[in-house]
Amino acid sequence: MSVLALRSRRVCLPDGPAPAVVVARGGRIVEVRRGEGARPPADAAEVGGECVDLGEDWLLPALTDCHVHVDEPGRTAWEGFASATRAAAAGGVTLLVDMPLNSDPVTTSRAALWTKLEAARGQLWVDVGFWGGVVPGNEGELAGMVDLGVRGFKCFLCPSGIDEFPQAREADLRRAMPVLRAKGVPLLVHAELEDELALAAAPADPAARRDYRTYLHSRPKAWEDRAVALVCALARETGCRAHVVHLSSSTALETLRRAKAAGVPVTAETCPHYLGLAAEEVPPGATEFKCAPPIRERDNQDALWAALADGTLDFVVTDHSPCVPALKRPETGDFLGAWGGVASLQLGLRSVWTAARRRGVPLERVVAWTSRGPARFLGCERRGLIAPGAEADLVWFRPEGEVPLDPATLLHRHPTTPWAGRPLAGTVRRTWLRGEVVHDGGRVDGPPRGRAWLGRRDADLAAGGIA
Repeated sequence: MSVLALRSRRVCLPDGPAPAVVVARGGRIVEVRRGEGARPPADAAEVGGECVDLGEDWLLPALTDCHVHVDEPGRTAWEGFASATRAAAAGGVTLLVDMPLNSDPVTTSRAALWTKLEAARGQLWVDVGFWGGVVPGNEGELAGMVDLGVRGFKCFLCPSGIDEFPQAREADLRRAMPVLRAKGVPLLVHAELEDELALAAAPADPAARRDYRTYLHSRPKAWEDRAVALVCALARETGCRAHVVHLSSSTALETLRRAKAAGVPVTAETCPHYLGLAAEEVPPGATEFKCAPPIRERDNQDALWAALADGTLDFVVTDHSPCVPALKRPETGDFLGAWGGVASLQLGLRSVWTAARRRGVPLERVVAWTSRGPARFLGCERRGLIAPGAEADLVWFRPEGEVPLDPATLLHRHPTTPWAGRPLAGTVRRTWLRGEVVHDGGRVDGPPRGRAWLGRRDADLAAGGIA
């Protein structure tokens, strides 16, 4: 069994950063030797072993990003398993979970899930799990998809932007949620309930359509607030776990707080672009900033940070939602006509850390929100921490230094992102997946070592050549 020994004066341990040597064998952490004088085991330098001294750099548990649009099969011009998982590795992510839409077919049936698994074969540089989708009329597919390894189901309370993934109404959720409760998996909700008056107010004037404020005002906080209230009420009524994805409205937070205090099984995430970007700084026509719900004002951002600190928001994931650059309408800068989605899979750790350090938030809190938090939500007890028995999914991170982002360094299919040119702190120097290097110094080389992450069925599908 190969041995990996990593020494650092700043190892991000469950009880806080400390000097230690972390020892892994066969892809698992077997020992954490604490203290300045800790030494690697004698066999760490043998043939097949590796011993690395990180010095003052941090050793972190790898990130889990459970909100990623990979878009394969069917829309590989937008992204794909190979490019997405390579970008993930370069960003310190060793497990991502793919959303059920923007691919073709959408993942709303067992047959579609098998199609997606076949598309992933041999293309995974990190592990990939899969969300299914709840759409009108597919409640009969849900239990069987869980049995195949789907970890939960996403729905939209507004149009998704993809015709083949229609929005779910309250009646659809009432049919689906008892099935999900019985199978022990959550319902993930894009929580916006549209207002027809706001929809009818879209201007025709090109200058107005280039103004970010026009788009921001077209999707007000009230849309999210009403939807979050509905999600909490249905979770209370059905007992089904419910999860609000990419929450951006500060005025929805009190509803979440009250529901959690009452024992309602509801959780919520937010995203780096809501924590590090603000509506006031979006230039005219800069449609790379467009997403739904929208990036809001700085005072709204302050409230999101406070909600992370007090536990109202549970974790941070990227909602990586790329597209071909033409769909962003760069030639017109039309915010209302452009595709909504931020590409940032490779940048989750660095973007959140950049905003956190400016607020005096320590790195170990950022790690809790981007690594342990998403892993626990998924039920991954052996991920997101550095402790004996955990997966040897680890990141060598240098937190110091801040340089403008060069889009040429991104491994996403397309470099279109609002983070381009913005100063980002820190460097992901190396990423290990089960003790094997999958990213080193900006390069992702070697064979694809990732697996389809499907819970109890992992071994069966791996034997069949899927993983």
